[in-house]
This record gives sequence, C-alpha cells and structure tokens, in this order.
Amino acid sequence: MTESYQPIFEMTRGRIVESIHFGAAAVVDSGGRLLAWLGDPKVLTFLRSSAKPFQALPFIERGGDLTFHLTSKEVALICGSHDGTDEHVEVLKGIQAKVGVQESDLLCGLHPLSHVPTVEAMRARGEVPTPNRHNCSGKHTGMLAAARMRGLPIADYVNPEHPVQKTILETLAEMCSVPVEQVELGIDGCSAPNFAVPLYNAALGFARLCDPRGLLAERATACRRITQSMMANPLMVGGPGRFDTRLMEISSGRMVAKGGAEGYMILGIMGGVLGAESPGVGIAFKISDGDLTIRKANGETYNRVRPAVALEILRQLGYISENELESLATDFGPVKPVTNWRKMVVGEARPAFTLQRTEQPA
Repeated sequence: MTESYQPIFEMTRGRIVESIHFGAAAVVDSGGRLLAWLGDPKVLTFLRSSAKPFQALPFIERGGDLTFHLTSKEVALICGSHDGTDEHVEVLKGIQAKVGVQESDLLCGLHPLSHVPTVEAMRARGEVPTPNRHNCSGKHTGMLAAARMRGLPIADYVNPEHPVQKTILETLAEMCSVPVEQVELGIDGCSAPNFAVPLYNAALGFARLCDPRGLLAERATACRRITQSMMANPLMVGGPGRFDTRLMEISSGRMVAKGGAEGYMILGIMGGVLGAESPGVGIAFKISDGDLTIRKANGETYNRVRPAVALEILRQLGYISENELESLATDFGPVKPVTNWRKMVVGEARPAFTLQRTEQPA
C-alpha cells in the first residue's frame, strides 16, 4: 500500500494533522508519454463510472446516435452519472422512446437520490425512486440502444458474455492499450460489467478520447461526438452543483471530467488547448480509502477529497487559471477550512502532495 499510494490529502485540527488520505495518480498525453505522477502510476484499479464515456464509445462509433437521431444532450446523459432530476428523467424518456425500450427493461436497480430538491419534490408528489432515477440509467439505456441497433436480445444485456458487453470491453482495451485478457472484470453497483486497468492506461485512454488524432476515422469522430456532447451539456453528466458539472461549466470547452465510485476520478484536457499542436492529456487518480460520501446537515452530499485533489493537480500542471480556481474555491477548495457545528474554524482540509514530473526535453 505504501508503495502504490502516497499521502494526497490531509485534515488538520489545531496545530497537527489529524487525518490523512492516500492516493495515486497518472498524467499521460495522447502519445503515451507519462507527464506526471504520484505513487505508482501503474496501480491497478476499477474505473467505476469514469468508464462511462468508453462504454458509450462503440455505440456512437457504430452510428447509434445517428440511427436513433440522438441530440448532444442525450449523448451526454448516456455518458453521465446524473442526479435523477425531473429534467434528467425527461431526457432519458426521450432516448427510450426513440430506441423502442422502456423503463422496465433497465437492469440497473434502484437507489436513494442525493439531489435534495428532487427528493423533496418527489416526496410531495408521493413518488418513490424508480430505475429511470438511477444515476446509471443513461448508460443502461445506451447499452439497450446498442443491442436494439444490432438486432441483439435485450433481456440480459448486462451479461459479460453479451455481444454488446464484449464490444465495450474490446473498445476500452484498445483505447487504453491493454490486452483484453489483461483487463480485470468486475460487476459494478448497477450490475453492468466494470473494468480495472492501470491508472497510466486509463489516463492514456482518456487522453486519446480528448485527442483522437491518429485513430481510425469512425472512432475519432465518435470520440469527438462524446467529448463535445459532455462539455456542451455538463448538467447531463452530473447535476446542479456537482464537481464534474461545475468544472466543465467553468472551463469552457477545454476539459472533460468524469468521476467514479470508490474514490476514482478521470479528467481529460482537449488536444490543442495547451498550444496549437499540443496533445490531449488524461489525468486518472484513485483515493485509496474510497473517499466516502459525506452528508451535510441539510441532506446534501459531497466528496471532500476528489474535487480538491483534481483542482490541485490542475493547478500544479498549470491547466486551470486563478480566476477559475477562485470560482470553485468555496465549494471544492482545494484548500478549505474545517468548521464545527457552531461554524467555528477548527482546522484545514488541504492537498498534501507534489506531483513528480517528467523532465521536459531541452
């Protein structure tokens, strides 16, 4: 553990450090160059929901968005982990109507919602959560759409042996430059297959997604469709006030963000953003303890580590401006005061790392 993960975020109380989170990170450009890292950049871990853009890629690459006349907002929802708001559900129903599937076809299950206004509105209406409110229902609808488009059965579309899932695995492996047989498989919280690859390879795959120069034309077009849809519709990727959404809102088409469960996060810097011919950059990191969700007194939830670490990585690399950092500081840090129930400042929550950097060529 100490070799793979290093101190990444700490909480102070008084004059001492009270708690430390550990993590690992890899920063890789679309040409495969490791630019920066923390801990072991080859640590093997599941992408969880950060895999969603990759899971949507083969469907878009085969022309699924054109076949079903999907809007960029609908494509973004397929790639997102939405809050289950009424707007999200309406967009989702639109996709399902175009595809010819229904809510009862979803195999993602149910979970409580975290978006407080939606929870309160549903309670007032006497509604309970249904599969369409699940934060993975967009991904699952996309998988159903892929099966429909290919004339495949939909009853067991999450089975790892289903052709849709095999194609997703092959596509992710190609994007991340990992042999298919070396991708570790597991079952996600939503019952779909999920994938563990080294952080380096996940970052490489996301860099290619954001800079598909050199990929075959159909795949490059699909990559651009996915990233442009996510950046144009950040509310569909997360929800009001969510970190992924806010970062894409303030970065104005320069980067893509997609968090996952158990402390996983992946960011992508678009090709050309850092200079006319600059490559795309992928940033993948993992908080070793899972960065469990914290619930505020008003019922809202947040993760205290991942947003701050993401912002600190972007700051250290010079990928985010001071004005952008300032607009996110109150909610996400990277440095925030620790307060008690009387709102007294009793400590500080802050990143605790310096990235190791590859020396730039002379």
